[in-house]
This record gives sequence, C-alpha cells and structure tokens, in this order.
Amino acid sequence: MSKRKFYSQEFKREAVSLVVDQDYSCAEADRSLGVRGNLVGRWKRELESGGSAFHGGGKLTTDQQRIRDLATQVRHQETDRGDLVGSLPLRKVRAKRAT
Repeated sequence: MSKRKFYSQEFKREAVSLVVDQDYSCAEADRSLGVRGNLVGRWKRELESGGSAFHGGGKLTTDQQRIRDLATQVRHQETDRGDLVGSLPLRKVRAKRAT
C-alpha cells in the first residue's frame, strides 16, 4: 500500500497556472507533473470555488497533531503486542473432566 502524497500550496498553484496561464489541458498538466489522474482539475475547480484545496498549508492544529500522535502510538503498541504474542510458545490446555 503506498503512502498518500501531500502537495504544498505553491505546487498546487503552479499546477493550476499551467492550465490557466499556459493553456495546458488538465490531463497534460497531470502527466507532466507526475500526479495522479485528475488532481490538477480538482485543484483548479476548488481554487475557483473558494480555495478549499489550499487551506491550512499542510499544518495541523494542535488537536489534529495530538490525534495523529496517539494513532501512531496505538499502531506501534499493536505491532509490539503482536510481536510478543507471536513469540510465545504454544501449549495445550486440557479441559478438566466433570466427576
């Protein structure tokens, strides 16, 4: 599974300017920049409708950063626990007979 890529505001603006100022098609801009299929077109639409593609500048609020840090800790603990469980020897447990 590949990691999600994040693009800076400057990169998005440059990509949209290829379409708007230099008469590239959105598909041509996508290919020339090496981005996934329809990103430049989406960035262009979002910029024209209020700039939601460019909000935040890639910076997280303190709450968002805390959530990300906690999620990372949980993943590491699950991995560590999985390693511990996998290293335990298996033993048979016999059920007691009713007398």
